[in-house]
Amino acid sequence: MADVSHRTEDISTHPDIAEMRTRYARMMDGPQGVAVDGLIVLAGLWLAISPYVVHFSAASHELVICNLILGIAIAALGLCLTIAPARMFGLTWAMGAIGVFLIISPWVVTVGHTATRGMIWNQVVIGGLTCLLAFTAAGMVLGNRRR
Repeated sequence: MADVSHRTEDISTHPDIAEMRTRYARMMDGPQGVAVDGLIVLAGLWLAISPYVVHFSAASHELVICNLILGIAIAALGLCLTIAPARMFGLTWAMGAIGVFLIISPWVVTVGHTATRGMIWNQVVIGGLTCLLAFTAAGMVLGNRRR
């Protein structure tokens, strides 16, 4: 059997190298695409640590767990959008749905507890920002597909 895993050929001789480079350049869409994906990662990380920064970790344990799980998920989606934007296009809409859930989560998740002003503001602002970034990322990837 041939040993195909250790090729020593240079990829610059590949017949489709020009098309692959153009496709890669289109998908990355310059620094704007990376900036949006970086902001998504930062929003996810903020969501994960926000119960401890805004000091509502003791008031609602359920919301802390919700923020931690969704924050890690949003940060992972942002990283995946950076690595493979065309493959992750469908999940940008799911990230928009997560943003909508974050907006209503102080009233849905904290049933039986009183939602503080800090909880509500944090969830609404991060939820709105997540929706905005998700739809911006989706629009950038969709715009690249049309080209």
